[in-house]
This record gives sequence, C-alpha cells and structure tokens, in this order.
Amino acid sequence: MGDTFGGLSDRARRARERLANPSYVDPAFVRIDTRSLAAFRILAALLIVADILLRARNFTFFYTEAGVVPQSLATELTADGAFSVYYYTTDATVIGALFAIQVLFALQLLVGYKTRLATVLSFLLVVSLDHHNPLVLSYADVLFRLLLFWSIFLPLGERWSIDALHSDASPRTGVTSLASAAILTQMIFMYFLNGYHKTESDLWIGGEATPLIMGLDNTTFLLGDFTRHVPTLLQYGGLTWYYILLFSWLLVLLRGRARTLFAAIFLGGHASFALTVRIGAFPYVAIAGLVLFLQTSFWKDTGTVLRAVPAVRSRAARASTRLERLGHRVPAATLRSGLDSPPVEVGRVTRAVYSLALIVAVVSVLVVPALSYMPLAEAIDEDDGLQERIDERAAIVGVDQPEWSVFAPHPRTSDRYYVFPAETADGGVIDAYSGREMTYDRPYEELQRQFGTYRERFYMGDVRRGSADDAAPELLAEHVCTNWADDRDVDLERVNMYLVVEDVTLETLDDHEDRDRSIDRLYAHGCGTNEPQEIAPPD
Repeated sequence: MGDTFGGLSDRARRARERLANPSYVDPAFVRIDTRSLAAFRILAALLIVADILLRARNFTFFYTEAGVVPQSLATELTADGAFSVYYYTTDATVIGALFAIQVLFALQLLVGYKTRLATVLSFLLVVSLDHHNPLVLSYADVLFRLLLFWSIFLPLGERWSIDALHSDASPRTGVTSLASAAILTQMIFMYFLNGYHKTESDLWIGGEATPLIMGLDNTTFLLGDFTRHVPTLLQYGGLTWYYILLFSWLLVLLRGRARTLFAAIFLGGHASFALTVRIGAFPYVAIAGLVLFLQTSFWKDTGTVLRAVPAVRSRAARASTRLERLGHRVPAATLRSGLDSPPVEVGRVTRAVYSLALIVAVVSVLVVPALSYMPLAEAIDEDDGLQERIDERAAIVGVDQPEWSVFAPHPRTSDRYYVFPAETADGGVIDAYSGREMTYDRPYEELQRQFGTYRERFYMGDVRRGSADDAAPELLAEHVCTNWADDRDVDLERVNMYLVVEDVTLETLDDHEDRDRSIDRLYAHGCGTNEPQEIAPPD
C-alpha cells in the first residue's frame, strides 16, 4: 500500500512539475529547421525582386504624382502616422531610386549577408511601398508583410548564406523559440480563420463554391478554362480545400513525414491556384510560408534522393564549391572597435529589449486578434476598445491582422467588367476604358484581359467601391480625360464609369450569353470645366 501511495505521490509531483514548466509542451511542434529558414529567406528575397519588377510596369500610373494615386490620397487611405519612406518625396526619380534600393536589399537578403539588417530594411521598404499605394494591395501583400515581420526575430542566415560562411559556430539543426511559434501560428491563423468564415456559406459546405469561382472570367486564366469543364472534380477539390483549412492546426501537431505530407496538400492547393486563378502573388507567398513547416526529416529524405543520382550529386557539389568561394570573397565587415565585444550588461539589455519587443508583438499581432473571435470578446472589449487601439498602432507598420476572408464567407458569383462611356469634343461617344467603339458588350471573352496587370484589378475594385469618398474614381476619371487628350487628336468632354455585372450560375459557367446582366453607374465626371452628366446606357 505504501508503494502505491508513493507511486501516486511521484506521479502527482511530476504532473505539478510539468504544469509549472512550459517545456512540457513538446518543442518539436514549433521547431523550424534552419534549412527551412534559409529556403524561406531565399523565396522571400525573390518575391521582393519579382514584386518590384512587376510593379515597375505601372510605375507612372500607380506610384508617381502624375498617376492616379498621389501622395495626398495614399496618406488619406492609410493609418494616421503610417510609416513610409515614400512619404518624404514626390519626385519620380527618387521614387524610382527607392525601387532600386529595395531590390538591392532584397539581393542582400537573398545571399544572406548581414541577414538581420537586410531583413529589417527589406521589411520597412515593403511596408513603405504598400503604404505608398494602398489601392493595389491584396491579401498576398498583407501575409507577406506579416511573415517578413516575424522573420526579423529568426536566424534566417544560419545556413546557405554568406553569414554562415563567416561564422565560427556550426549551424543549428533547428530553432525553437517564441518567434518560430509566432510565424507558424501566423500561417495557421490565416488558414483556420479563412475556413471559419467559409462555414457561414452553404456554397462552401455543399461544394458548389469552387465551380462558381472557376466560372468567373475576370479572375480565371491558364488552366481555369479547362477545369470549369469538370465541375464534379472542382466540387470535390473545393470540399477538400475547405476541410483542410479547418484542420490546418495539424500543420503543427503532426511531425516528420506526416507533417510533410499534410503540408504537401496545401502546397498542391496553392500550385493549382497559381495555374487557374489570377489572384496575384498569394499562392507564392503562401508557398514560402509553408516551407517553414518542412522538418528535418524532409531535408534528410531530399538529401538521400539527390545523393542517389550521381549527376545531380556532382553538379550540386560543384555549384556549392563555387558559391562558397564567392561567399568567402565578401568581407565580413565587422566593426574593428571596442563594439566588437560589448560589455555583458549591454548584451543583457539588448536581449531584454529584443525579448520584450517579441512578446509585445506576439500579444498585439496574434493573441489579441485571435481573442477577438472568442465568444466573450465583445463584452470584454466593449468599454476599453483595446482591439481597436492595437489595430491602429499595428497598422502604422503594416502588421495589423485582416479578417482573412479570401473568397469568404460567400464566394463571389458574378463576373464584372468596366465600360467608360466618354463624350468627345466632336460629338462622338467611345469607351475610354477599353479604347474601343462604344458598346456594353464584353471587351474580351476572357475578362481578366481587360486588366493590364493583376494589381490593376485590385485597384479597379477600390475604384468601384468609391475609396476615400469618391476621390479614387475622380482622380482616375481626370487621368483618363488628360491622357486621352494628350495621346489623341480629340479632347474628351466628360466621362462616366459603368460596371457591368453578369450573374454566374452552375448552368451558365461556359455560356455568358445566357447570364442575367445589370449595368450600374459608378461615377460621372466632367473633363476640365465641363459639368458632369450621365451618359445613359441603352435600354
């Protein structure tokens, strides 16, 4: 009997110790392999470079004072005190130089040279550019900002980097910290919240949402036209995506190859989005975030497979040797002063400030937004407005959490295109948006072709919503008036903006001629000193 009671006492003592010690939670759940961090760093840098190159296509139109989003409108649409280095200039040459500087810091991040500094500066420049024109942004930009923010607190340069070559210490296999937990939770929070919103829609629960989305000509492209011919496959695919969103928390609960397999399902989903739906960089940003879930077993298996192929092994070895030689040529650039070995007290203060900043960030950016969806959140926050105050401050540096309502709660079931009837000085009427003879018929069979770039579609969505009390549509209309006169021999007298909406049903996925159609006027504008007048559509 004494042994029995003694055993119970030992078990009780061990239970108390586990509860008192947070390490009773297996750290492997939130451990990130340093090779996954390195892969994320490389992908993040490439995404920044690609984004700058793609934005440069609309440089004058979207990012200078000669375009449709001058600095006055940008500051009106962002949070009070929003951070942006672009707010210190309106000179197009300086803005172009800032684009180039952002690319240079991204390349520094790519090779992992002074990685922490490169990460911080890249994050600040990404936020700055997003605040410079908030009308062209999507969930991809928000997710990328948040992932880049959390990565500031992680050792992205511990492997596959110039920093690693200059380091005297061997790289760790993995990193387990509050920051690693935060960046993984960020991905899961995004997925789960999106799935939670989708539970409000019978279309998602019944599997009809995905076929309807694939029927939207103004967003689908490439393989989108093919997949709409197999609605049954789309239904099962949509239901699979819906349920894995709700079970996204398994991304941290699963371990090893099981986690890799589950992450591969998400990767496959995003790859299919990239080939079917023109939604900007979201699939690629999400893929970069999913790489962080790949554990040591994945990299060991990958290494085993590569070593089994002699040609690949030899090429990889030669490439690695060349890169190492190049990396060693880059100076370590350490400060040769007493600052190389700061006093212990300074190191402790730095670590304390770093830890405090990370804790505040986790609470503000993740914990409080997550609690806002709890049943008692409204009652708790009713008096002090804590959530609102935190959101306002987080928005200044672009790390406020959105609702993550991608195609949720209810998927859009209507196609859209724009027609800008404009009266010319010689009495004619033309469509100033598509540059064609005046008609309300579709400008293209594939409606996504009406937008020169995917960011133009996001911008037109904000114009449609009348951002900043119609300032956005007014500036666009005036831009149309001015540029039409500059590019052609005839001036415009006035411009109207119309939105043509086609209702998409399962029966009309392939036949837009049978869809119910409505024509809504968004805005009327008079060019120059002319008064605005309605240019009515045909009956």
